[in-house]
Amino acid sequence: MELFLLEHKKLWRKRIVKICVLLCFIYIVIFGSILSFQWFSFGSSDDYTSAFGNNFDGYGMIKESQEYSLAFGGELTDETLQQLVREYQRMEAAGMEKELEKTDWKIINSWLSMLYPELRDTGTYQTMISYVESSKLVGFYERREQAIEDFLENSGQVGKERDYLLQMEENVETPLRYEWVDGWSQLLGSMVADLGIVMALFLAIALSPMFAGEWHDNTSALVLTTKNGWRKIAFAKVLTGVAFTVEFFVILVIPSVVSQMFFMGTSGWDMPIQNIKPLAIAPMNMLQAEVYEYAFALLGAIGFAGVIMFISATVRNNVLSLLFSLAVVYGPMMVAQYLPYEMQKALDLLPLVGSGADVFRTNTFHIFGTYIWSPYLLITVPLLIGICCMPFAIMNWSKRLKA
Repeated sequence: MELFLLEHKKLWRKRIVKICVLLCFIYIVIFGSILSFQWFSFGSSDDYTSAFGNNFDGYGMIKESQEYSLAFGGELTDETLQQLVREYQRMEAAGMEKELEKTDWKIINSWLSMLYPELRDTGTYQTMISYVESSKLVGFYERREQAIEDFLENSGQVGKERDYLLQMEENVETPLRYEWVDGWSQLLGSMVADLGIVMALFLAIALSPMFAGEWHDNTSALVLTTKNGWRKIAFAKVLTGVAFTVEFFVILVIPSVVSQMFFMGTSGWDMPIQNIKPLAIAPMNMLQAEVYEYAFALLGAIGFAGVIMFISATVRNNVLSLLFSLAVVYGPMMVAQYLPYEMQKALDLLPLVGSGADVFRTNTFHIFGTYIWSPYLLITVPLLIGICCMPFAIMNWSKRLKA
C-alpha cells in the first residue's frame, strides 16, 4: 500500500498530468456539457449576436421544450404523430420561428424519412415534416417492424442472425412513450458516446511515461537498489495507472451528470431508445443506454490503460510509447474504411475504438456458432485485453531492468 501511495502521489505531481486532466475537464465538462446545454446545442437561434448562431439561454429553451412536449406526452400513437406534424406545420405557416425551436422536428422528420419514404417529395428542398399530409401518417408500428426486417435483409443479416435480433426486438414495449427527445438524442449520440475517445488522448499522454519514463529519467538502476525490488514497484505502478484512470473518469463524469440534472432533470429517462432511432432493437430506455455508454467508457479506459502500460514497459522511449499508445486507438479509425466489414468489427473490440452508441445498432459477432450482440462484447473484451496486458507490463519491465 505504501508503494502504491508513493507512485500515485508521484503521478499526480507531474505537471503534464495536471494539465491533461485540466484540459480534458474543460473540453468535456465546460464545453461539452455546460456550454453545450446552455449555448452551443440548445440556445435559441440568433445569428446576429453569437458566433455560434445561438443565444446563451439553453436552460430556458430546454424547460420550454420539455413543457411543450407534455402536450403530446404519453403513448406515441398514429394520432400523436399526426398531431405533432400538424402543429409544426401550423406554427411554420404562421411564421412562429421561435416556437418551432421548442419542437422535436429533427427527430420527427427522421421518423418520417425512415418509415414513410413513399411520401417524400424529391422535387423540394423542404423537410418532410413541412409538407407531408398528416392524415397519411398511419401504421407507425407496422411500418417500424417492416423497416427493421427490410434493414436486416439489406444488411445481409438473415437466417439465425435475423431471428436472434428480432427476438431481442420483441422485448421492446409498444406503444412507445413520448416526451422531449432531442436532448436525450444529443446526450446519447455525442456527449456521452464521445467521452471515451476524448479520454484516450489524455490518458495516453499521462500514462505513456509510466514505465518508459524510468529509462528517460535514468532512474531504472536506482529501482534495482530499493528494498522493495522491481516487481513490487511494477505492481504498484500498474495499480496506480488503473486508479488514475478511474479517478480521471470520476472527475469528468460527476460534474457532467450534475450538469445534465441541472439542465434536463430526470424528464424522459424512461422513454425507450427507439424514440431516437426507430430501427433500434435493444429493449432499453434512455437511462439504461446512458449507464451503458458510461460503463463502456470506463471499462474501455481501464483496458486502454493496461495497453498503454504494456507499451510503456516494452519500449524505452517516452515518445515511442506515446505514439504507439495513440496508434492503438486512432490508427484503426484511420484505416477502418479500407478494410473488410468483418475486420472493422474486429477492430472495434480494441479498447475505446468501438462506440457506446452501438446500443442503437444491430451489429453482431458470430462466435463458435452463436450470435452475440456487439454491445455485450464491446463492454467486456476491451477490459479483458487491458487486464491481460498488465502482467506482461510487469514482466517486460523486469526483463529490461535485469538486462
